[in-house]
Amino acid sequence: MRREITTHSPEETMAFGRSLTELLAPPKLVLLCGELGAGKTTLVKGIAAAFEAAAEEDVTSPTFTLVHEYRGPRVVVYHIDLYRVDTARELETLGLDDLRSDNSILLIEWGEKFPRFHNERDLEIGLERTNQSDRRIQLKD
Repeated sequence: MRREITTHSPEETMAFGRSLTELLAPPKLVLLCGELGAGKTTLVKGIAAAFEAAAEEDVTSPTFTLVHEYRGPRVVVYHIDLYRVDTARELETLGLDDLRSDNSILLIEWGEKFPRFHNERDLEIGLERTNQSDRRIQLKD
């Protein structure tokens, strides 16, 4: 499967995230790929809201904490940022395997740095900033 969409505002990016609930039914491991400022956290805001795990305004980038957990009534959304993780040893200390369960969705930013995630992923979502407000979003399994 390959799908592409262009959004023209942060609100449209969040709305697209909200539209992905059926595609992201847990358990899922999703790689979020894109440069800094591409809109990865904005997309997660919509996904977390759609699963009633967090209000959009409560979702923030986990750049410094590395993992944010958002608990919904039926789904736990984990927003993970591996930008500051450089080695397989550092990755192991995060215990990401312990987060995987029948009702979890792992949304991993910068996961492409670690080959294991390419093999384990259920979906990859690439985000590209095409101008100040537009984002090209590509989904591929």
